[in-house]
Amino acid sequence: MPPIRRSPPGGAGRPGVRRADRLPRLRHRSDWQSLLYLVALPALAAWQWIHGFHLLLYALMLFLTLGIGVIHHNHTHLRMWRGRRTNRATDLWITLLQGHPSFVFWPAHVANHHRHRHGPEDVARTYRFGGDTNHLLGYLLHPLQAAWVLYPLFLRWLARLHRHQPGAFRYCMAQYAVWLGSWALLLALDWRKALLFVIVPQLHGLHWLLATNYLQHAHADGSASGRQPQGRLNYARNFEGWLNPLLFNIGLHTAHHEHPHAHWSELRGLHHAHYRARVDPALNEGGLVPYMLRVFVLGSVLPRYRSRSLMPATTH
Repeated sequence: MPPIRRSPPGGAGRPGVRRADRLPRLRHRSDWQSLLYLVALPALAAWQWIHGFHLLLYALMLFLTLGIGVIHHNHTHLRMWRGRRTNRATDLWITLLQGHPSFVFWPAHVANHHRHRHGPEDVARTYRFGGDTNHLLGYLLHPLQAAWVLYPLFLRWLARLHRHQPGAFRYCMAQYAVWLGSWALLLALDWRKALLFVIVPQLHGLHWLLATNYLQHAHADGSASGRQPQGRLNYARNFEGWLNPLLFNIGLHTAHHEHPHAHWSELRGLHHAHYRARVDPALNEGGLVPYMLRVFVLGSVLPRYRSRSLMPATTH
């Protein structure tokens, strides 16, 4: 009797199964929304490059640059795909769309911001620049101030990678090559269109990405009293409005800090079940846009609309 050939466990011996296993697989179905944004932004830019500027499409494109920043953030905390190659391809695609290497979230956000949670060692803490403020000028300047102190952090991190993990260093350099190469190519094709349809929207998205730190932490408590393991958690501001479904629950910031590896679709349940009651009511806002209008616009002329700092006076 000829020997019976057994397939490996899981049916891997069947070619059809092997092909299916090799197909890209999302970790969460909700990330079809992320994929839609990742495709829609370049599609809108390409359409306008060919057919000309369209106000509504351009406005939608600017909004999508905000979404790309949040997707970048989420993909850093929890990789979108189950396969390494697909995740790396997504890193490079985000780099192309955002106009900056995607690796920067590791040293700036994971190793710095999440480690210190707006505390005195957080390199880009909002109260580092001109005191503990929360106003329009602070919001507009914070991305420039943060970039000024974060880029030396990136360079030190890259130097350590070069010494200890040369493969990871080369991968980061590849992201720089992809980004700068894309700019060079598009500028060579048509510098006016490149600026209008690619570079300016990317800069808009990067400004929002860095300014979000100001929205979420200005006037929050960055001292140890704002980060009590079993008590109050007043180091971040939450936004509970309608932008959350459109921007991947980016407003539910306390739950995200406490569960950095939770998928964004889980944050609403975590926020209401575990963290909302532990946050000072002043830090649980409704909509983001009403908040900005109230604090940054009305608050610039009417003191009663300004937020109040929760930082202890001795730490200002």
